[in-house]
Amino acid sequence: MKDLSLDIDSLRRAYQQKCITPREVVEMIHKRMDGQEWRNVWITKLTLEQLEPYFRSLPFSKIDSLPLYGIPFAIKDNIDLVDIPTTAACPEYAYIPTESAYVVQQLIHAGAIPIGKTNLDQFATGLVGTRSPYGSCPNSFNPQYISGGSSSGSAIAVALGWASFSLGTDTAGSGRVPASFNNLVGLKPTRGVLSTKGVVPACRTLDCVSIFALHVGDAKKVFNISSIYNQKDSYSRPFHARKNRSVNQLKIGIPIKKQIFSEEFPETYRLLNENTSLLKNLGYEILQVDISPMLQAAKLLYEGPWLAERYAAIKEFIEKQPESLFPTTREIITCGKKASAVEAFTASYRLQDLIRESEKIWESIDVLLTPTTQTIYTLKEIDSDPIRLNSLLGTFTNFMNLLDFSAITVPAGRYREQLPDLPFGITCVAPSFSDLDLIRFATPFHQAQKCSMGATEHPVPQDVPDDKAPPTHVALAVCGAHLSGLPLNHQLTERQAKLLKCCKTAPSYQFFALEGGPPYRPGLIRSNQGDAIEVEIWEMPLKHFGSFVANIPEPLGIGKVELENGSWVSGFICEDYAIEKAVDITSFGSWRNYMSSLNQ
Repeated sequence: MKDLSLDIDSLRRAYQQKCITPREVVEMIHKRMDGQEWRNVWITKLTLEQLEPYFRSLPFSKIDSLPLYGIPFAIKDNIDLVDIPTTAACPEYAYIPTESAYVVQQLIHAGAIPIGKTNLDQFATGLVGTRSPYGSCPNSFNPQYISGGSSSGSAIAVALGWASFSLGTDTAGSGRVPASFNNLVGLKPTRGVLSTKGVVPACRTLDCVSIFALHVGDAKKVFNISSIYNQKDSYSRPFHARKNRSVNQLKIGIPIKKQIFSEEFPETYRLLNENTSLLKNLGYEILQVDISPMLQAAKLLYEGPWLAERYAAIKEFIEKQPESLFPTTREIITCGKKASAVEAFTASYRLQDLIRESEKIWESIDVLLTPTTQTIYTLKEIDSDPIRLNSLLGTFTNFMNLLDFSAITVPAGRYREQLPDLPFGITCVAPSFSDLDLIRFATPFHQAQKCSMGATEHPVPQDVPDDKAPPTHVALAVCGAHLSGLPLNHQLTERQAKLLKCCKTAPSYQFFALEGGPPYRPGLIRSNQGDAIEVEIWEMPLKHFGSFVANIPEPLGIGKVELENGSWVSGFICEDYAIEKAVDITSFGSWRNYMSSLNQ
């Protein structure tokens, strides 16, 4: 199994067929990493002893109930993992967190195994992967070139087959640029949809947790599991997906020629044209649009007062130990100290004007395609001109979070002449909360490339796109007697339903103990005075769903229930009239808590 692909479906099949165990997968990964220390991927690599608690939590019986059972992942070292140092690539700054970042917790609860903490441009300041006292991360295809940053180690770990997916952060392109340079999918979700609680801030108002994956389907799986609203995070936002549209109905735009063509980098323009031709063959109409407002917004990020946010994020540390910072990082961040409140408000007013101008672009298109970057630089080139070249790399990435866009970078070919055989990536952009539309579009686009995953030789899976596959199962939220171990749970298991996850509803429901029983039942009512209620999400074969619904007595029925991540699933709801003689148990937060209170 030494050549086993680490994409999620391949690993799950291997587990289900009992070909390998999670411990053996990690041992295999450690062997793959032997002699590769020169790549400077890891700041902290977890030992088998440190991983033992994760292995023990994964008995074989949990394979079907945990969507990320035994899936190894890497974590950028500005994101907390409990009891493991967080350094932000600055040894003097390091601390040991007492709990994992919120997004990391969601992934571990789903069965994922953290392999280690990865190298980065210090304090997530850079798009190059060279600004770290732990060493530069070279490109996974050609070590003379940069890996991209700031999430350099996270990208390399996935590209080389050392992790199935990884977490990075993306404030100005730190997730998309290294994904592009290493033939990966890089998903930058809508700002706030993945909680940044437990993440060392760069620009707190703009920071996003990003996802590196081998293909779009894996990025979607991780996104669905990790996009859980966090009420304790002031910048967290519930995910409210825009109305689903068919992939083929999306209108695609590219920038006008003068905004993407450069005589210095002619191959970039050629590759973008080749991909627009591919999309035309897939049936899309391509429109040219003027993205001037976006390009002007990009300049605000490093030429305007937003640098002050980077200074504010580590103000106490940088003022006490400025010599601890990497020289280029210190030069950039200390510039933020000079910004005045007047400059900040002036730039904010200018940004709002550009936001309004950018909105007009979306009147004619649904998705914008740009090169992720115009080129890739060598390590030597970056060393000789670190700030100017880094700025050029952000031309098409710096504006995304300022303008509140969602984006996904997709592998889209290889350079042939100036940068022989190095990967080229295209970024697909859309307004906030268009993440699922982008994923649906990017899936067939990536598959049409007929390329390998990362730096491995494994091809991209050619599955049927989601919106063309006929549904075979239905997700169902249960909140009462159908919960695991309770009297009516057999009605689910007899119909081959499987538990997907435990979560909560959106904070918009009142919960009542209804009259009658046994079995005793609750009623869930949507209400402005409501709260979040614990539920289990079960997946039932569609062929059995009808007989299940037929057994549900009034006043209960099946409707749509909103979950804490903003998604909607089928679930138990209650007729309003039934609550007149019912007991309000919303404060208990769950049916189990309420039933336990009766036995005390």
